Amino acid sequence: MALGFGTKKKASKADLGEKDYSRDSPDLKDGYDVESAGGPRRASLLPEDSDNASFDVGKQIEMEAENAIKYRTCSWQKTAALLFSEYICLAIMSFPYSYSVLGLVPGLILTVVVAALVLYTSLVVWEFCLRHPNVKDVCDVGKIIFWNSDIAWWFTAVMFILNNTFIQGFHCLVGAKYLNTMTNNSVCTIGFSAIVACISLICSLPRTFDTLSKIATLSAFTTFLSVLLATIFAGIEAHPAGYPKFGEPVVLAVPAAGTTFVAGMNAFMNISYTFIGQITIPSFIAEMKEPKDFPKALWAVTIAEIIVFSLVGSIVYAYTGTNYNTAPAFGSLEEPYLKISFSFMIPTLIFLGVLYASVSSRFVFFSIFKNTKHYGSHTAVGWASWVGILAVTWIFAFIIAEVIPFFSYLLSLMSSLFDSFFGFIFWGVAYIRMRRAEHGARFWVGRGWKGYVGLVSNIIIIIIGFFFLTAGTYASVQAIIDGYETTGFGGPFSCATNGL
Repeated sequence: MALGFGTKKKASKADLGEKDYSRDSPDLKDGYDVESAGGPRRASLLPEDSDNASFDVGKQIEMEAENAIKYRTCSWQKTAALLFSEYICLAIMSFPYSYSVLGLVPGLILTVVVAALVLYTSLVVWEFCLRHPNVKDVCDVGKIIFWNSDIAWWFTAVMFILNNTFIQGFHCLVGAKYLNTMTNNSVCTIGFSAIVACISLICSLPRTFDTLSKIATLSAFTTFLSVLLATIFAGIEAHPAGYPKFGEPVVLAVPAAGTTFVAGMNAFMNISYTFIGQITIPSFIAEMKEPKDFPKALWAVTIAEIIVFSLVGSIVYAYTGTNYNTAPAFGSLEEPYLKISFSFMIPTLIFLGVLYASVSSRFVFFSIFKNTKHYGSHTAVGWASWVGILAVTWIFAFIIAEVIPFFSYLLSLMSSLFDSFFGFIFWGVAYIRMRRAEHGARFWVGRGWKGYVGLVSNIIIIIIGFFFLTAGTYASVQAIIDGYETTGFGGPFSCATNGL
């Protein structure tokens, strides 16, 4: 996908614009270097100047050569494994529910549209990371694109940690849901959540993505088997679970008459949240040996996402219908199909929370120990701190999972707040900032039709982000209110089963 790289020209002082220093590279201004002689020159950190970008990454690898713990070790294949484990996950089994609300045709169209938007913005993230090879995480990105503001860095950091911790908490709950389903609530749900949190903490201990990528491969593969089996079982079972209570399964090509904005918006956000994962991309690229190879991993994952999400969502929905649909769709399967297919989901129930815990802990650990011996060596202080940071994140994740009885609705609320920025707004702003640095304040004029298309497209992306922030938040809050008024929510730290 073309990102609109333009023709090089010598920069004038007017081109420099606002100061834009990265945290680790104070010499960068809006994509430019400042020569020691005092004159500006273009920074060769664009994709087409990848040799120079590789030199900077190569220098980082050189600096780590003597370290016991090396971070720049991931190939694009290993990065692809991490992406697959992040996107090929339990959320796939909520697509049948989204299609049942939106209708099959709009649901499939939105699946492709959202995938294309996330692909494009992910390529913008990649380009930005090539320009700034010292970026370690999305917090560094937030600081740079918002004019080197410390407030922007802290704002991004708080959202970053909250987003990841809530996802960890979600996996504590889903893990308890699985154990309750398999054992018929033989242990208090609180105990099951604690067991999942402890297992996840142990699995989070590796300090590099290179090590985690091996577990990620297993997670993605077993998840694929799980959704494949669920799809096959939905087709071969005589009737969906609960039949004939609601009559024959009803499949709708378009939304049912009377579908509310709140229901439709939540279904749409459910599709979007499954695709949106740009928050981890800077962290992944920061550990790649060849960041210029990232698009290979991205394209592979995106193509697989569109195929798997569309097929699983539409086929399972076709057999279970609107009236027997559950989220996740495992609940629409009869015994023993439910337990067999759900069991293959175990690795991802653990690993996806582990991945986000690792990303959060890496951010905190690097912020504390950057440029110290604990960063790249097996020191007692380093390992004790790493384990301690992980433990804190999992304790908070467990508490969040147990204190909030309407967690799935609150997760939707938090996602509308976070993904609006990390899925859209950040990357629309990043594109405009990069093009401005490359071509000047009126970059869209000098670049012809590409400039106008790029500007308008990214303004639309920013508007979509604000739509998520406003309409998405409204829909999530209203869903919580409706839940209290209709079915009611249980209390915190409940032993009541949450199994399927």
